[in-house]
Amino acid sequence: MKKVMIVTGGGRGIGAAIARLAARDGYAVCLSYLNNEKSANDVVAGIAGAGGEALAVRADVAAEDDVVRLFRQVDSTFGRVTALVNNAGILEKQSRVEDMDFMRIGRIFATNVVGSFICAREAVRRMSTRHGGPGGGIVNISSRASKLGAPNEYVDYAASKAAIDTLTIGLAKEVAAEGIRVNTVSPGVIYTDIHASGGEPGRVDRIKDSIPMKRGGHPDEVAKAVLWLLSEEASFTTGACIDVSGGR
Repeated sequence: MKKVMIVTGGGRGIGAAIARLAARDGYAVCLSYLNNEKSANDVVAGIAGAGGEALAVRADVAAEDDVVRLFRQVDSTFGRVTALVNNAGILEKQSRVEDMDFMRIGRIFATNVVGSFICAREAVRRMSTRHGGPGGGIVNISSRASKLGAPNEYVDYAASKAAIDTLTIGLAKEVAAEGIRVNTVSPGVIYTDIHASGGEPGRVDRIKDSIPMKRGGHPDEVAKAVLWLLSEEASFTTGACIDVSGGR
């Protein structure tokens, strides 16, 4: 059976690393992006240049119609999805909770939580043996912030990732008998552009000495954990979380 993966937010950072590694592992990969079309197309071109299959689709995971369109486009281009990586996520400027406005909190949860739920829904409808599907795997990208809380910086982001942890546990139990495994990878401090979105591009270097391994992580290190969870080597693993955090 053809292996088909959707990686949301796959145009850069951790998502791009997952897409590239998945393509090397034989997946046809669809990566969604929101704003940076050039970066997404560069990832697709790199995969195609190495002999793989890839497609970039502009889709806002916070918009249900966009998610439905994304999955339907994959249906028509590659066939039924067998792996979903819920990677798309946002954070906003570092702030204390008392200074966060209603709209900011809504944006964080719409993308990080609601988007992951809707993508998971569409994946289950295609993968589940209950719906005539062949089974498959879902990996949700959480964050160590879900356990650490991110005080004075991103408590809203941390709370949204805690919701992702719970989604993984509940959904894993719900679809375990239907051929679908659902797991989480929880990155620590990783060298990606997301820190610039929070107003501190150099955040990894500022806090790396607080990490037991004394360094920040790299997107490829997260991607390898994701691909392992989706592989047959993890065939008896569901509802689990792998921390990729250097011990922090």
